[in-house]
Amino acid sequence: MDKVTAPGRLRLRIACGVFFFISGFGYSSWASRIPSIQQQLHLSEGQLGGVLFALPIGLMLTLPITAKLLKHFSSRSIMLVGAIAFNLLLCVPGFTAYTWQLIVLLFFFGSARNIFNLSVNAQAVGVQSFYDRSIMVTFHGIWSIAGFAGAAVGYLMVSFNVAPSYHLLFVGISMLIVTAIFYPHAYYEKPVNTVNKSVFSLPDKHLIKFSLICFASMACENTMYDWSGIYFQKVLNASKPAATAAFVVYMIAMTIGRFTGDKLVASAGIKKVLTCSGILILSGLLLSVLLPYNYTVYIGYALVGMGVSCVVPLVFSVAGKSQNMNTGQALAAISTIGYLGFLIIPPAVGFIAQAAGLRWAFGIVSGFGALIILMVSKIESTNPPRVLQPEMYEAS
Repeated sequence: MDKVTAPGRLRLRIACGVFFFISGFGYSSWASRIPSIQQQLHLSEGQLGGVLFALPIGLMLTLPITAKLLKHFSSRSIMLVGAIAFNLLLCVPGFTAYTWQLIVLLFFFGSARNIFNLSVNAQAVGVQSFYDRSIMVTFHGIWSIAGFAGAAVGYLMVSFNVAPSYHLLFVGISMLIVTAIFYPHAYYEKPVNTVNKSVFSLPDKHLIKFSLICFASMACENTMYDWSGIYFQKVLNASKPAATAAFVVYMIAMTIGRFTGDKLVASAGIKKVLTCSGILILSGLLLSVLLPYNYTVYIGYALVGMGVSCVVPLVFSVAGKSQNMNTGQALAAISTIGYLGFLIIPPAVGFIAQAAGLRWAFGIVSGFGALIILMVSKIESTNPPRVLQPEMYEAS
């Protein structure tokens, strides 16, 4: 056992941040080349939508398996397996020659992404326990910065006509090298034995409110990913550059929110931050619906971005303190419900938009902001992150 000094805690924090960067950079690199791969395989929009659905299916089906793994093994070991699988699979999409190959690949890519993301969040909860202030939101801010960086590199690769095969192969190998460098510095904790549960576990009674908060936030977040640009074009009759700028405004606001969220938690507490998040989401979407003009929608998107920025990392932070589940099981249980919002609500927006219009669809989605406010009002005040006593961790 080694005592955790300030440099030791910093080393753990940096290593955890690097793995968040690997996750964000790798995923955005893949996303930046989807149009190229669509063209390469001659897929229509409908065919592409069906192919891309393989990724969340793989992610969802792997959630209970990941929970079991995190029960029996250190999150550090599972993170290594997830990072290696994630980056190896990232090397392959550009080389697919048939649609069925891409479908199979994306299924396993989604599975690897789930294993990687849950374990790295479990790592973050472990590192958080060494600090008497919130640092969880900043980790997710690093993911957002990595997403920007991966998208920027992807834009350059497309601009210089670099094939997706070489681009993604280079990114995958580079991230594997970074994994090898920083893995030895990652946090090691012994798995915590808990009461045996079924492979598929829903959140315990204490966490169900947080699960619904996560569901609502992720529903709004993915609705913005999928529909914010289309809303700008269809409702506001704006140009494609203006629609792109609107999405950038949303992303910048979300990133800023994640890098300021920990300070807000330190001064106001988790419960107040979550309440304000719900208010921002509700206000931003209603503003976009009631005043459908370019600048008011820009402001509305910025409010939504700030609103969703802190919710999931703070919910994960609280989930890691569950008394009835270990960290991995709690995160997997909450993610199961949260990802349902991520997967189900955006397609539902399309059905509502077709029947009644996008403004009505966005108005209904704004109700998830109200749901967050309601659920937060029903939870007990959350304590600030605690420092482990004694300040010890077991080195590898």
